Amino acid sequence: MRNKTQGQIFVIFIITVVMIAITVFSMLLGSAEIGLSDFFKLFNGSTDEFTGNILLSIRLPRILAAIILGGALSVSGFLLQIFFGNPIAGPYVLGVSSSAKLVVALTMVLLLENGLVISSFGMIVAAFAGSILSMGVVLLLADRIRNMSLLVVCGVMIGYICSAITDFIVCFADDSNIVNLHNWSLGSFSGTTIEHVRISLVFVVICLVLAFMLSKPIGAYQLGEAYAQNMGVNIKALRIVLILTSSLLTATVTAFAGPISFVGIAVPHIMRGILKTAKPILMIPACFIGGAIITLFCDDVARCAFAPTELSISSVTAVFLSPIVIYLLIRRGKKNNG
Repeated sequence: MRNKTQGQIFVIFIITVVMIAITVFSMLLGSAEIGLSDFFKLFNGSTDEFTGNILLSIRLPRILAAIILGGALSVSGFLLQIFFGNPIAGPYVLGVSSSAKLVVALTMVLLLENGLVISSFGMIVAAFAGSILSMGVVLLLADRIRNMSLLVVCGVMIGYICSAITDFIVCFADDSNIVNLHNWSLGSFSGTTIEHVRISLVFVVICLVLAFMLSKPIGAYQLGEAYAQNMGVNIKALRIVLILTSSLLTATVTAFAGPISFVGIAVPHIMRGILKTAKPILMIPACFIGGAIITLFCDDVARCAFAPTELSISSVTAVFLSPIVIYLLIRRGKKNNG
């Protein structure tokens, strides 16, 4: 058992190395040709001003945002899958991301019409309110619908409704700042600043620390509510914390990058398959690192595949990750039939 745990920790170390490698690769990738030697010059301050501005002011904030927010989205999906006991639960599927997007868009519209600009903290608060609203509706439906598959379908419908209303707002907006919401509403790390990175990092770290502290009761909850209660876990309090933590993680992602599809569903399954375990103490860091790697890779594709045209991050994640979700549905269907 000890050797197995050590092997799993070693796997986490390997994927961390992969994350660092793809981070360096992403720093060099772009329309401006920058070599590895230019990158290492940053550490001794000998790089020229032009290259330094590109690396530190444009690429670095975007890359850090992809790492932090991609990892946060994956952990959020992992927590939601535990909460609902459903392998295809995730912030995008359950309509949490779309609801957060809707409230942020509405808040921006109302403030801009009054000559005000929403702050980064205000965006997170608005997105969190939207996330909680969506989760509240899903939980109310859960009291009436015991079939988890039908509940997920209801979440999908909520997401479509919220997305339709958001698209309506964006399409009929007159203010140029509101019109620019179109790219954000599709999902994008473009325009991310180092200030956005700092603020998002604070919220994500708080949520990750909380998730780590609750890893033992979460592990007991995975084995069933009856088992968790016998172990002294306060089920009601734990469920509330799971909802709040996953909603805050999703809200932070949506506030700065818009909705990003399939990362929250697919990555926890990928990490579960790699580690051969579902223990939260191992899955939380693995999901964060795996989500960071996949999101960063997809963002590289989004900004470079058809440069200078940039794709939305959700379009790329859908292409790469939706087949995984389809496979999960097929495998789940076979198990149920078997």
